[in-house]
Amino acid sequence: MIASTQNKFGVLREVLNRRLEELDAEIRANEERAEEGKDMNEVTDRKDEASSRQSGEVDEAQLQRATQQRLQIEAALRRMNQGTYGDCVDCGEPIAMQRLLVQPAAKRCAACQAANERAVQS
Repeated sequence: MIASTQNKFGVLREVLNRRLEELDAEIRANEERAEEGKDMNEVTDRKDEASSRQSGEVDEAQLQRATQQRLQIEAALRRMNQGTYGDCVDCGEPIAMQRLLVQPAAKRCAACQAANERAVQS
């Protein structure tokens, strides 16, 4: 691997680790909000209950998104440690550096990602 690619992978590792820390903080905060919501035993009307329910659903969706992103980042870091980071998991070809710079946890090249998304939609 050429030195410039190694340097870019080092920067991407830092980006991934920083994002992992951000997601961990987001997940903890979301879980704390959920616990605080359980502890509240206020008398409420239907509007308050609906608002609370909607807020809980949004929090749950955010938690699921953050958890999924965390799993993707952990997988990317594993690929880095195994020496397979930057190679498409489907075709084995290198993923374009521009793609990795935009989406550091990408596991597929653009062509294979598009094919995968078309297959899922079918």
